[in-house]
Amino acid sequence: NCRGDAADNSSMPCRPTAGFALMLMLLAACQPTLNWREARPAGSGAVALFPCKPEVDQRQGMGLAQCEAAGKRFALSWADLPDPTQLSPALKAMPLALATKLGQPLPPGLALQVPGMTPLPDAVEYRLPAATGVTYVGVFAHGGRVYQAVMSAPGDDKADWESFRAGLAVETAR
Repeated sequence: NCRGDAADNSSMPCRPTAGFALMLMLLAACQPTLNWREARPAGSGAVALFPCKPEVDQRQGMGLAQCEAAGKRFALSWADLPDPTQLSPALKAMPLALATKLGQPLPPGLALQVPGMTPLPDAVEYRLPAATGVTYVGVFAHGGRVYQAVMSAPGDDKADWESFRAGLAVETAR
């Protein structure tokens, strides 16, 4: 019973019932933390599955789509290379630069397959542990364009990385 009107001299505070509190907890549990959606960042030539609506920034020959959800940052960047012979060096340099920025050595990577990509041995994904969390990075190419997908999280959330990575594809002409 919740009392407290002027006619009542009881000092018992109003509290939700246990059933009401349980209902609120169940409703909160039904709300997904990450709301995965397909995005086609303008100018990227790619499709990506993001857990939030990405903001897209483009400059001459390059771009970045990124968003943050549940304390995790997701990003897809791309850049056009004028010389296709630079694909392999660029795919090697991008994760190395990120690992260096995080103060970590670049560990051995795993082969990365993205639908529509140009098959290259340097298309690889890495897991970069750091004091502030874990960053996953994957690099791949299509034609003269290189891509880098990144997820940074305060903890190791391989399932979210796999969802993000599995949602990547290069759009092919229809």
